[in-house]
Amino acid sequence: MHDIFCCNKVIFLFSLVAAGRAQVQQEPSAETSEDIGISINCSHPGIQTRDMICWYRQLPGRGPTFLVVAHKDSKELRDPPGWLRVAADRRSSALWLARPRRGDAAVYYCALGD
Repeated sequence: MHDIFCCNKVIFLFSLVAAGRAQVQQEPSAETSEDIGISINCSHPGIQTRDMICWYRQLPGRGPTFLVVAHKDSKELRDPPGWLRVAADRRSSALWLARPRRGDAAVYYCALGD
């Protein structure tokens, strides 16, 4: 279980996630102030052609919930507002949260699936 402490900052915590044959890597943590955009990066060098890139969020005391999925390019994220950007070679992706609020403090997971 991760402890999340929020005062004047929004704290974002991340975990390593392995999905099937493809492992993804994320930074262990990052933080930003309210309304200051943040990019949450994920590396997936072993991605296969048919793999989809999925992102989830787990709020404190709750189970993970699906945020967005993409195969390539960019996709808009509505709640919380932002974008999922997939690198041209698909070996990495970044979840951009445009205006994070304290209520967005959570564990953010990236995973691969087909």
